[in-house]
Amino acid sequence: MKILVTGANGYIGRHVVASLLDKGHQVIACDINTSNVDLRAECVDFNLFDLPDGNVFEALGSPDVCLHMAWRNGFVHNADTQMGDLSSHYNFLTAMINGGLRHLAVMGSMHEVGYWEGAIDENTLCNPLSMYGIAKDALRKSMELYCNQHDVIFQWLRCYYILGDDRHNNSIFCKLLNAAEEGKKTFPFTTGKNKYDFINVDELACLISASVTQKEVTGIINCCKGTPISLAERVEAFIKEHDLDIRLDYGAFPDRPYDSPCIYGDPAKIKSILKKCK
Repeated sequence: MKILVTGANGYIGRHVVASLLDKGHQVIACDINTSNVDLRAECVDFNLFDLPDGNVFEALGSPDVCLHMAWRNGFVHNADTQMGDLSSHYNFLTAMINGGLRHLAVMGSMHEVGYWEGAIDENTLCNPLSMYGIAKDALRKSMELYCNQHDVIFQWLRCYYILGDDRHNNSIFCKLLNAAEEGKKTFPFTTGKNKYDFINVDELACLISASVTQKEVTGIINCCKGTPISLAERVEAFIKEHDLDIRLDYGAFPDRPYDSPCIYGDPAKIKSILKKCK
């Protein structure tokens, strides 16, 4: 398949591009800067917020699938860009569909759901509590409607707590590595009691690539493991895995009020996809 990946130079995008290429697919890697993208891909430096005249779908290679992963400030949940960029995402994706795209997949987030305890499936109601979650949820609803109206395959790839390749993300794991390198012996931390659905970025990339290269399973797809683990347990394990000389200062930061005590994805749909891939 010929697959267009937007946000291809991002933290997750680079791994997804490599996974798709390893599976033998043709990848058009699109980003403002593609300097760190796998050289096997066809790289296109492109600002999707500045659409050219004419058919953007054809200009980007008339792909079989558009995997839309581009998103600014994903780790800054209340940045002004979250809602400010929303119309630009919508305009780009609808232009792709109007130009001839027949299969759209978009990166989602557990933050669309908001406060929730337990497993999340495709029918879980969303009540996002951050600008990031609100913007993602609005894009999901609008593109689901638009794809239904234009008979386009639509997949929403909802992700959870990602780690791995930690030098290139902005998570607590990246900050831990930096603090240890700076010689700090303690790291300010929350209570760490909240439980999340952790997944390594390479494993996540495999789930995403498997999802977008099939058409039978559509709608919201949880790209997750489905196993909740406390933040404290996972961070302590990370410290041991990397042999860091640092300890957690529990309770230095308050838990965020919009973080759920235990939240994880229902993996039923992704398991069915992986079963068909075997």
